[in-house]
Amino acid sequence: MSGAAQEQQKVIVVMPAYNAEKTLEVTLGDLPAGSYHEVLIGDDCSKDGTVALAERLGLAVMVTPQNLGYGGNQKMLYREALARGADIVVMLHPDYQYDPKLVPHYVGFLREGVCDVILGNRIRSRREALKGGMPAWKYLSNRLLTIMLNLVYGTNLGEFHSGFRAYRREVLEKVDFEANSDAFGFDAQFLAQAIRHGFVVADGPMPVKYFKEASSIAFIPSVRYGLINLKAAAMFTLSKLGVPFRMFRPRGK
Repeated sequence: MSGAAQEQQKVIVVMPAYNAEKTLEVTLGDLPAGSYHEVLIGDDCSKDGTVALAERLGLAVMVTPQNLGYGGNQKMLYREALARGADIVVMLHPDYQYDPKLVPHYVGFLREGVCDVILGNRIRSRREALKGGMPAWKYLSNRLLTIMLNLVYGTNLGEFHSGFRAYRREVLEKVDFEANSDAFGFDAQFLAQAIRHGFVVADGPMPVKYFKEASSIAFIPSVRYGLINLKAAAMFTLSKLGVPFRMFRPRGK
């Protein structure tokens, strides 16, 4: 693909938002100019001024009629991004926990065909993760779960649990994300599907930023999230052995 053709690829940044008023503007402010064509906000019944702020900032805003959940919000955003002609979709949490300045670098890997999916990896070293504010229990569970998932999926990712992800259009067209959970299990299921369909999944380094306004899952929901990851991995293994699951069918079939 020529450089000119690459530059013509449309990049849409989607942000699933819930009570993101305090961090949305700084997140948007750190998105490098020229690295994207549109920013699309999916507001899942926020109780603060997220929608008013997003509209004031000139962003395209989709407001859910009722709370759809984290996964349901993403489904809505991906459908809209595809309808708007996106060639590359960047999913970025608007809580400023993930560095928006890295968007053009991650998009570059997709444009160059290095991979089909790329995740932000916050776990570059134990010292950095803990110094950046990641709770020790969360770091440990992240490491253990990541090791198990890499063994099952045959990957070598540093982290599976990132709120910064970028996809080539072909991934969103083939992966049946509509079959996934409307809750926090969505991301785990999506990765299992992408890998099962043969897409190349990679990750890139990203600094750790934990602070009061950043969203974070509490201990009990984190346990549930871990179990969902393990369930997706088990279904992935059974699928490879010939057991049919709807989630691994191509989208629309």
